[in-house]
Amino acid sequence: MNRTSGILPMPFALRLLTLAALLFTAGCSWFSWIPGIGEKEDDLLEPAELVKFKAEVDVETEWKRGIGDGLGRKYLRLRPLVLADRIYAADGYGYVAAFDRYNGKKVWDKRVDKIERGFLSSLNFMDRRDRSFVGGLGTGAGMVFVGTTTGFVVALSASDGEERWRTNVQGEVLAASTAEEGLVFTQTIDGRLIALKEDSGEQVWSFRNPVPVLTLRGTASPVYSAGAVITGFASGKVSAIRASNGEPVWEQRVMLPEGRSELERIVDVDGTPLISTGNVYVASFQGRVKALRQRDGSQIWEREISSFLDLTEGYSQVYVVAEDDTITAFDRDTGEIAWTQEGLKRRKLTAPLAFSNYLLVGDDDGYLHVLAQSDGRFIGRRKLDGKGLRSGMTVAESTVYVLGNSGKLSAIKIEER
Repeated sequence: MNRTSGILPMPFALRLLTLAALLFTAGCSWFSWIPGIGEKEDDLLEPAELVKFKAEVDVETEWKRGIGDGLGRKYLRLRPLVLADRIYAADGYGYVAAFDRYNGKKVWDKRVDKIERGFLSSLNFMDRRDRSFVGGLGTGAGMVFVGTTTGFVVALSASDGEERWRTNVQGEVLAASTAEEGLVFTQTIDGRLIALKEDSGEQVWSFRNPVPVLTLRGTASPVYSAGAVITGFASGKVSAIRASNGEPVWEQRVMLPEGRSELERIVDVDGTPLISTGNVYVASFQGRVKALRQRDGSQIWEREISSFLDLTEGYSQVYVVAEDDTITAFDRDTGEIAWTQEGLKRRKLTAPLAFSNYLLVGDDDGYLHVLAQSDGRFIGRRKLDGKGLRSGMTVAESTVYVLGNSGKLSAIKIEER
């Protein structure tokens, strides 16, 4: 653990080496999707064709609004967030907006893509959109927290978008930050969990977990619960950190790196830990899904599956979207498989969202799929964005908010037929 009130700047030469390393390791979840990079035999197959079914629900659009320039060329997953009666969303280039979540009326918008003087700002050959873009969007304590790939966390007032503070955490922020106990917890791509003062952005403590040579491009979002911050790391571990001072409470390995090549040894825990009924559920890439006791991290059950997306739960089941886009429902208490849906294999699904009787996922062609939580059958479908769906969804009072890759923010209702 590294506990400090500040981080010393890196020498210029070291920054060059770090940049080169980042460029080399920037494959992220792209490895199985870019031809020729980390492909498995199954990856060379075409996406599963959509099957016909008898629709049991209608997917209705309540309203739709544009969010800046969309998510662009970068592999970004910016889940829209609800706070009170507003919905907040961001594009990939520093545009953040707040809307009335009931009617879609814009309340405020803000650009936070200011380039600070420094190493990255000196690279004039890089396009502005390549130099700075939003990596994570979080809320808490009456603020919206915007993480950037240039290493800043920007706190905006949730009421009017006014900037409260801006802190350089010296590392890309690709996950949502969260606030509790007067602190803001954020995670950087280089394996650090950092606590900042809620009122000023001043760093209080930092916890570091070693980063392997090769990792997915992404990090888990830290979750606060019962005085601890729980998050996963690229090393294949999940840790509970005491929120007040950054001391480790417990640590559990989800998957041990195996194989001869660095690609085979990637075991990132990139999905946000799911906390339910006193347990923590986590999954690793090329590894396992595990259920742990929240109080001490001891294992309850584990199952073999590879996933890098957030988990969700409902009907006393935990839902996991695997690396090949198979969807599996595990019994929350025993880990037994309740059902498996393979009809969306290789369609590059979003993280799943469970609410009411439904399980929702989006795909790379822009379709929103509605499944029954009870048995995984298809019960509804609608195309929402021609450029695809990649970001996770948010639900509030039975309205689902979906951000498409083109920047279309849609408020959706699921209506029984």
